[in-house]
Amino acid sequence: MTELCIAAVAAPFSRDIEACLGTIERILDDARARGAGLVVLPEAALGGYVESLHGEDCDPPPPLDADGPELLRVAEMAGDLVVCVGFCEDGGDGIRHNAAACVSGDGLLGLHRKVHLPLREDRFTTPGEHLCAFDTPVGRIGMLICYDKAFPEAARSLALDGAQVLAFLSAWPCSATNAAPRLQDDRQWRRAELWDRSRAAENSLIVASANQTGTFGSLRFVGGARIVEPGGDIAAQTGTEPGIALARFDVDAALERARRALSPIRDLRPDLYRPAAPLLA
Repeated sequence: MTELCIAAVAAPFSRDIEACLGTIERILDDARARGAGLVVLPEAALGGYVESLHGEDCDPPPPLDADGPELLRVAEMAGDLVVCVGFCEDGGDGIRHNAAACVSGDGLLGLHRKVHLPLREDRFTTPGEHLCAFDTPVGRIGMLICYDKAFPEAARSLALDGAQVLAFLSAWPCSATNAAPRLQDDRQWRRAELWDRSRAAENSLIVASANQTGTFGSLRFVGGARIVEPGGDIAAQTGTEPGIALARFDVDAALERARRALSPIRDLRPDLYRPAAPLLA
Protein backbone atom coordinates (compact mmCIF):
# COMPACT_ATOMS: atom_id res chain seq x y z
CA MET A 1 0.00 0.00 0.00
CA THR A 2 1.19 3.52 -0.72
CA GLU A 3 1.13 6.21 1.97
CA LEU A 4 -2.31 6.90 3.44
CA CYS A 5 -3.30 10.18 5.06
CA ILE A 6 -5.94 9.59 7.76
CA ALA A 7 -8.19 12.31 9.18
CA ALA A 8 -10.20 12.00 12.42
CA VAL A 9 -12.75 14.76 12.97
CA ALA A 10 -14.02 16.60 16.04
CA ALA A 11 -17.16 18.62 15.26
CA PRO A 12 -20.71 19.37 16.50
CA PHE A 13 -23.84 17.98 14.85
CA SER A 14 -27.55 18.64 15.40
CA ARG A 15 -31.00 17.34 14.39
CA ASP A 16 -30.93 19.53 11.26
CA ILE A 17 -29.94 17.07 8.52
CA GLU A 18 -29.27 19.78 5.94
CA ALA A 19 -27.00 21.59 8.37
CA CYS A 20 -25.21 18.31 9.13
CA LEU A 21 -24.67 17.68 5.43
CA GLY A 22 -23.32 21.20 5.01
CA THR A 23 -20.87 20.67 7.87
CA ILE A 24 -19.78 17.31 6.42
CA GLU A 25 -19.22 18.85 3.00
CA ARG A 26 -16.98 21.58 4.45
CA ILE A 27 -15.02 19.05 6.49
CA LEU A 28 -14.50 16.74 3.51
CA ASP A 29 -13.39 19.63 1.30
CA ASP A 30 -10.86 20.66 3.98
CA ALA A 31 -9.62 17.10 4.52
CA ARG A 32 -9.27 16.49 0.77
CA ALA A 33 -7.29 19.73 0.36
CA ARG A 34 -4.94 18.51 3.10
CA GLY A 35 -4.33 15.20 1.33
CA ALA A 36 -6.58 12.86 3.31
CA GLY A 37 -7.61 9.52 1.84
CA LEU A 38 -9.64 8.26 4.82
CA VAL A 39 -11.89 10.55 6.88
CA VAL A 40 -13.58 9.41 10.10
CA LEU A 41 -16.54 11.53 11.23
CA PRO A 42 -18.23 11.30 14.64
CA GLU A 43 -21.08 9.12 15.81
CA ALA A 44 -24.49 10.54 14.86
CA ALA A 45 -23.04 13.05 12.43
CA LEU A 46 -26.28 12.80 10.44
CA GLY A 47 -29.08 13.97 12.73
CA GLY A 48 -27.34 14.27 16.08
CA TYR A 49 -27.00 12.02 19.09
CA VAL A 50 -29.50 11.42 21.92
CA GLU A 51 -30.14 14.41 24.19
CA SER A 52 -29.76 12.41 27.41
CA LEU A 53 -28.34 9.06 28.50
CA HIS A 54 -30.60 8.90 31.53
CA GLY A 55 -34.37 8.77 31.97
CA GLU A 56 -35.44 12.21 30.78
CA ASP A 57 -37.95 12.53 27.96
CA CYS A 58 -36.32 13.62 24.73
CA ASP A 59 -36.72 13.24 20.99
CA PRO A 60 -34.82 10.35 19.37
CA PRO A 61 -32.54 10.89 16.37
CA PRO A 62 -34.28 10.72 12.97
CA PRO A 63 -34.10 7.19 11.48
CA LEU A 64 -32.45 7.06 8.05
CA ASP A 65 -32.13 4.27 5.48
CA ALA A 66 -28.63 2.96 4.89
CA ASP A 67 -29.35 3.25 1.14
CA GLY A 68 -31.35 6.47 1.48
CA PRO A 69 -30.70 9.92 0.02
CA GLU A 70 -28.73 11.24 3.02
CA LEU A 71 -26.02 8.56 2.83
CA LEU A 72 -26.07 8.85 -0.95
CA ARG A 73 -25.24 12.54 -0.64
CA VAL A 74 -22.36 11.79 1.71
CA ALA A 75 -21.07 9.19 -0.78
CA GLU A 76 -21.28 11.75 -3.59
CA MET A 77 -19.40 14.29 -1.46
CA ALA A 78 -16.79 11.65 -0.63
CA GLY A 79 -15.87 10.98 -4.25
CA ASP A 80 -12.35 9.55 -4.11
CA LEU A 81 -12.27 9.71 -0.30
CA VAL A 82 -13.26 6.85 2.00
CA VAL A 83 -15.55 8.31 4.69
CA CYS A 84 -16.92 6.79 7.90
CA VAL A 85 -20.05 8.56 9.18
CA GLY A 86 -22.47 7.91 12.03
CA PHE A 87 -26.28 7.96 11.75
CA CYS A 88 -29.46 6.44 13.20
CA GLU A 89 -30.45 3.56 10.94
CA ASP A 90 -34.07 2.70 10.25
CA GLY A 91 -34.17 -1.05 10.78
CA GLY A 92 -37.87 -1.38 9.92
CA ASP A 93 -40.82 -2.29 12.15
CA GLY A 94 -39.95 0.55 14.53
CA ILE A 95 -36.41 -0.73 15.16
CA ARG A 96 -33.56 1.78 15.15
CA HIS A 97 -29.83 1.11 15.24
CA ASN A 98 -27.02 3.46 16.18
CA ALA A 99 -25.00 2.83 13.03
CA ALA A 100 -21.86 3.78 11.16
CA ALA A 101 -21.54 3.65 7.38
CA CYS A 102 -18.32 3.64 5.40
CA VAL A 103 -18.84 5.16 1.96
CA SER A 104 -16.99 6.43 -1.07
CA GLY A 105 -18.07 7.65 -4.47
CA ASP A 106 -18.66 3.97 -5.29
CA GLY A 107 -21.35 3.71 -2.61
CA LEU A 108 -21.64 1.81 0.68
CA LEU A 109 -18.48 -0.12 1.59
CA GLY A 110 -19.29 -1.24 5.12
CA LEU A 111 -21.88 -0.92 7.90
CA HIS A 112 -21.58 -1.34 11.68
CA ARG A 113 -24.40 -1.29 14.23
CA LYS A 114 -23.36 -0.30 17.73
CA VAL A 115 -23.10 -3.43 19.84
CA HIS A 116 -22.68 -2.01 23.36
CA LEU A 117 -25.29 0.54 24.48
CA PRO A 118 -24.42 2.70 27.51
CA LEU A 119 -26.83 3.70 30.25
CA ARG A 120 -30.28 4.37 28.73
CA GLU A 121 -29.39 4.60 25.05
CA ASP A 122 -31.45 1.43 24.67
CA ARG A 123 -34.57 3.62 24.93
CA PHE A 124 -33.99 4.55 21.31
CA THR A 125 -31.82 1.96 19.59
CA THR A 126 -31.40 -1.81 19.36
CA PRO A 127 -27.87 -3.23 19.64
CA GLY A 128 -26.15 -4.78 16.65
CA GLU A 129 -25.11 -8.41 16.50
CA HIS A 130 -21.99 -8.47 14.33
CA LEU A 131 -18.34 -7.38 14.40
CA CYS A 132 -16.81 -7.54 10.91
CA ALA A 133 -13.96 -5.83 9.09
CA PHE A 134 -14.33 -4.97 5.40
CA ASP A 135 -12.19 -4.04 2.42
CA THR A 136 -11.98 -0.50 1.05
CA PRO A 137 -9.80 1.25 -1.55
CA VAL A 138 -7.50 2.40 1.30
CA GLY A 139 -7.21 -0.94 3.10
CA ARG A 140 -9.19 -3.18 5.42
CA ILE A 141 -11.13 -1.26 8.05
CA GLY A 142 -13.10 -2.10 11.18
CA MET A 143 -15.57 0.36 12.73
CA LEU A 144 -16.70 0.71 16.34
CA ILE A 145 -19.11 3.25 17.81
CA CYS A 146 -18.32 5.10 21.04
CA TYR A 147 -18.83 2.72 24.01
CA ASP A 148 -17.87 -0.23 21.76
CA LYS A 149 -14.23 0.83 22.08
CA ALA A 150 -14.29 0.21 25.85
CA PHE A 151 -14.45 -3.54 25.14
CA PRO A 152 -11.12 -5.13 24.17
CA GLU A 153 -12.97 -8.11 22.68
CA ALA A 154 -14.68 -5.89 20.08
CA ALA A 155 -11.47 -4.38 18.73
CA ARG A 156 -9.71 -7.74 18.94
CA SER A 157 -12.46 -9.37 16.87
CA LEU A 158 -11.92 -6.80 14.13
CA ALA A 159 -8.15 -7.18 14.29
CA LEU A 160 -8.49 -10.94 13.94
CA ASP A 161 -10.73 -10.30 10.94
CA GLY A 162 -7.84 -8.55 9.26
CA ALA A 163 -8.52 -4.87 10.03
CA GLN A 164 -5.51 -2.60 9.47
CA VAL A 165 -7.22 0.56 10.71
CA LEU A 166 -9.88 0.82 13.41
CA ALA A 167 -12.28 3.74 12.97
CA PHE A 168 -13.91 4.83 16.25
CA LEU A 169 -16.94 7.10 15.83
CA SER A 170 -18.04 8.70 19.10
CA ALA A 171 -20.32 11.20 20.76
CA TRP A 172 -18.38 10.91 24.01
CA PRO A 173 -19.59 13.26 26.75
CA CYS A 174 -17.86 14.52 29.87
CA SER A 175 -18.73 13.11 33.27
CA ALA A 176 -22.34 13.69 34.26
CA THR A 177 -21.67 13.36 37.98
CA ASN A 178 -18.27 14.98 38.48
CA ALA A 179 -17.40 17.10 35.46
CA ALA A 180 -14.00 18.79 35.55
CA PRO A 181 -13.85 22.57 34.99
CA ARG A 182 -11.40 21.90 32.14
CA LEU A 183 -12.61 19.25 29.68
CA GLN A 184 -9.14 17.80 29.12
CA ASP A 185 -8.96 17.07 32.86
CA ASP A 186 -12.30 15.27 32.83
CA ARG A 187 -12.22 11.56 33.65
CA GLN A 188 -14.15 10.81 30.46
CA TRP A 189 -11.49 12.56 28.35
CA ARG A 190 -8.90 10.35 30.06
CA ARG A 191 -10.96 7.20 29.52
CA ALA A 192 -11.56 7.93 25.85
CA GLU A 193 -7.85 8.58 25.27
CA LEU A 194 -6.85 5.52 27.29
CA TRP A 195 -9.09 3.21 25.29
CA ASP A 196 -8.01 4.69 21.94
CA ARG A 197 -4.37 4.10 22.81
CA SER A 198 -4.94 0.69 24.38
CA ARG A 199 -6.92 -0.69 21.45
CA ALA A 200 -4.15 0.39 19.06
CA ALA A 201 -1.30 -1.01 21.17
CA GLU A 202 -2.89 -4.34 22.09
CA ASN A 203 -3.76 -5.07 18.44
CA SER A 204 -0.70 -3.45 16.81
CA LEU A 205 -2.79 -1.43 14.38
CA ILE A 206 -3.83 2.16 13.68
CA VAL A 207 -6.78 3.80 15.43
CA ALA A 208 -8.60 6.83 13.98
CA SER A 209 -10.93 8.17 16.64
CA ALA A 210 -13.52 10.90 15.93
CA ASN A 211 -15.76 12.63 18.46
CA GLN A 212 -18.45 15.28 18.71
CA THR A 213 -17.83 18.67 20.31
CA GLY A 214 -20.08 21.25 21.96
CA THR A 215 -23.32 20.52 23.80
CA PHE A 216 -26.51 18.69 22.86
CA GLY A 217 -29.43 18.37 25.24
CA SER A 218 -27.97 17.63 28.66
CA LEU A 219 -24.68 16.30 27.21
CA ARG A 220 -21.37 18.13 26.79
CA PHE A 221 -18.96 16.36 24.45
CA VAL A 222 -15.24 16.29 25.15
CA GLY A 223 -13.92 16.42 21.57
CA GLY A 224 -10.42 15.00 21.35
CA ALA A 225 -10.28 13.40 17.90
CA ARG A 226 -7.02 11.52 17.56
CA ILE A 227 -4.89 9.24 15.39
CA VAL A 228 -2.98 6.56 17.31
CA GLU A 229 0.01 4.65 15.98
CA PRO A 230 0.17 0.83 16.22
CA GLY A 231 2.43 1.11 19.27
CA GLY A 232 -0.11 3.19 21.17
CA ASP A 233 1.53 6.60 20.71
CA ILE A 234 -0.63 9.53 19.60
CA ALA A 235 0.34 10.72 16.12
CA ALA A 236 -2.14 13.63 16.03
CA GLN A 237 -4.90 14.95 18.27
CA THR A 238 -7.36 17.84 18.46
CA GLY A 239 -8.38 19.68 21.60
CA THR A 240 -11.92 20.14 22.87
CA GLU A 241 -12.94 22.45 20.00
CA PRO A 242 -13.80 21.45 16.42
CA GLY A 243 -10.82 20.37 14.34
CA ILE A 244 -9.17 17.61 12.32
CA ALA A 245 -6.40 15.30 13.53
CA LEU A 246 -4.30 14.29 10.52
CA ALA A 247 -1.49 11.74 10.20
CA ARG A 248 0.21 9.90 7.35
CA PHE A 249 1.25 6.25 7.32
CA ASP A 250 2.63 3.58 5.10
CA VAL A 251 0.05 1.30 6.68
CA ASP A 252 1.63 -2.05 5.78
CA ALA A 253 5.06 -0.90 6.96
CA ALA A 254 3.67 0.59 10.18
CA LEU A 255 1.89 -2.64 11.11
CA GLU A 256 4.88 -4.77 10.15
CA ARG A 257 7.19 -2.70 12.39
CA ALA A 258 4.73 -2.87 15.31
CA ARG A 259 4.44 -6.65 15.03
CA ARG A 260 8.15 -7.30 14.58
CA ALA A 261 9.03 -7.27 18.30
CA LEU A 262 6.56 -7.34 21.22
CA SER A 263 3.08 -7.70 19.72
CA PRO A 264 0.05 -8.92 21.69
CA ILE A 265 -1.87 -9.63 18.48
CA ARG A 266 0.97 -11.86 17.18
CA ASP A 267 1.71 -13.64 20.47
CA LEU A 268 -1.85 -14.64 21.39
CA ARG A 269 -2.48 -17.93 23.27
CA PRO A 270 -6.14 -18.62 22.44
CA ASP A 271 -5.77 -22.20 23.67
CA LEU A 272 -5.61 -20.84 27.23
CA TYR A 273 -8.32 -18.19 27.23
CA ARG A 274 -11.70 -18.84 28.76
CA PRO A 275 -14.85 -18.13 26.73
CA ALA A 276 -16.15 -14.64 27.37
CA ALA A 277 -18.82 -14.45 30.07
CA PRO A 278 -20.08 -11.51 32.14
CA LEU A 279 -18.91 -11.30 35.74
CA LEU A 280 -22.18 -9.77 36.88
CA ALA A 281 -25.71 -10.80 36.05
